[in-house]
Amino acid sequence: MPRLKDKYEREVVPALTDEFKYQNPMQVPRLVKVVVNIGMGEAITNAKALDAAVKDLSDITGQRPVITRAKRSIAAFRLRTGMAIGAVVTLRAGRMWEFLDRLNNVALPRMRDFQGVSAKAFDGRGNYTLGLKEQLVFPEIDFDKIDKVRGMEISIVTTARTDEESRRLLTLLGVPFAKS
Repeated sequence: MPRLKDKYEREVVPALTDEFKYQNPMQVPRLVKVVVNIGMGEAITNAKALDAAVKDLSDITGQRPVITRAKRSIAAFRLRTGMAIGAVVTLRAGRMWEFLDRLNNVALPRMRDFQGVSAKAFDGRGNYTLGLKEQLVFPEIDFDKIDKVRGMEISIVTTARTDEESRRLLTLLGVPFAKS
């Protein structure tokens, strides 16, 4: 069993039950999935860039990404329907727990001038999205083998009904929120 999932079952569930006065253990918010996304406008002109992003994403997550395609044409961006414009990975179960553990304990502390992640990035329904400016914070990425520094978005989807419940869940799981 992943270390973070074990912590969730042993420490987080009882703490949230006491704090929010849940009647049933099934009411306690839990993680559903983690979605890691790299959007690449440069993929329109440079097909090799997309291959590099796919490799980086698969190294980081341990899972093969899906190529995302444009839904509609936008002439100003020279974009046509069906063009590849990014890559996305959806992590669930064991891989999700392992990825979150590595993100909290290895990747985020490696960021330059890291003061914590923003506490304002909740969507109103208990989901949290975090943007990273570079993929180099993950130890799986070899600095000498990257062609360009790319950012990514990491969305954490929970069953929490409110942002307050979700923030408390993520705080107990070790997500380092910035002091407001």
